[in-house]
Amino acid sequence: MNVSKRVTQIKKSAIHEMTRLSKQYNDVAFLSWAKPTSGTPEHINAAAISAIENGLVGGYSQNDGLPELREEIVKKLKRDNNIKASISELLVTVGAIEGLAAAIMATIDPGDEVILPTPTYSTHIRQVELASGKPVLVPLLEDRNFDLDIQAIKKAITPKTKAIVYCSPNNPTGTVFSEKQLRKLAKIALENNLTVITDEAYEYFTFDDHKHFSIASIPEMKKNVISVFTFTKSYAMTGWRIGYLHADKELILQIKKAHIPFAICAPVVSQYAAIAALKGSQNCISEYREHYLQTRNLMCERLDNLSSVFEYIKPGGSYLMLPKILGDRGKDSIEFSKRLLKDIQISTTPGIAFGPTGESHIRLSFCVSKNMINKAFDRMDNYFK
Repeated sequence: MNVSKRVTQIKKSAIHEMTRLSKQYNDVAFLSWAKPTSGTPEHINAAAISAIENGLVGGYSQNDGLPELREEIVKKLKRDNNIKASISELLVTVGAIEGLAAAIMATIDPGDEVILPTPTYSTHIRQVELASGKPVLVPLLEDRNFDLDIQAIKKAITPKTKAIVYCSPNNPTGTVFSEKQLRKLAKIALENNLTVITDEAYEYFTFDDHKHFSIASIPEMKKNVISVFTFTKSYAMTGWRIGYLHADKELILQIKKAHIPFAICAPVVSQYAAIAALKGSQNCISEYREHYLQTRNLMCERLDNLSSVFEYIKPGGSYLMLPKILGDRGKDSIEFSKRLLKDIQISTTPGIAFGPTGESHIRLSFCVSKNMINKAFDRMDNYFK
């Protein structure tokens, strides 16, 4: 059997391994899934049904997406991200994941280095490896609420560095990188002619005084940034697999060369659903944000009662957090998560899945119901007495 070294060197996903193991147990309290538990809004479903009934979805769309959808994305980017775009600067993708993969493939050559502030979403690291690049993991400053370490990023740059990839709000920590910090990152990128690739999946879900900032809104960054977005989180469209990216027109032409062999085009039925998402009521986003704020606060309250087991940083965004496991229990986050699953049927995600600095942590998702959070923590309260 011939298998590429590029693939065999990639470790099995701890996230999906926990999902597989969870199927062996009944009545599992799931705090591991980073997907909305609310259904897709009805007007979005209705638009997809109408497109099917009218025979609009049986063929391919343009490789870069339906023009009507890209026109709506132009309006959204201007309104919500302060990004001036044209439809020629947009590529509709199979979720943010395929957009990120195409962006990385179009940016780096084998052996090139990519800086990733970690902990970060594990797929970002794997995509660099699949492109035969070298991930350079720069730890976030946990003692500063998992903030960017700007000086460490500067020091990590070598002649082989081609790009910086980050997500904000961050998965798994929930950190919202500030405009001030991202402007410093932009300056580094411009000084070293690096491409910044952003994952802005949780852009609408920020809390307290935190605000999402898109680095592509800095005019000087126009040729040095690829911004990736998705409908998955904002509109509870996980299974629709629809996202998009924005970049300079010349960059789009190159990224599309990777996009076409990966996907040809995004699912056409999902593109019609996405048009309805952007043109219709945005109340669902506000409702989700309010729900996540409440469930975040509840999860923090329940963690406060387990202060001998965990310490945590209150997330400023997303619907995820990364508590630290205290003492000897935290030496192996995979074993810790497996014990919680086996002993009290709680599914969590081992922190090691998000890079070495995620070890001694677990990721918890609060995009679930209050009842699910309480069920899980009631079990932990009894377990850790």
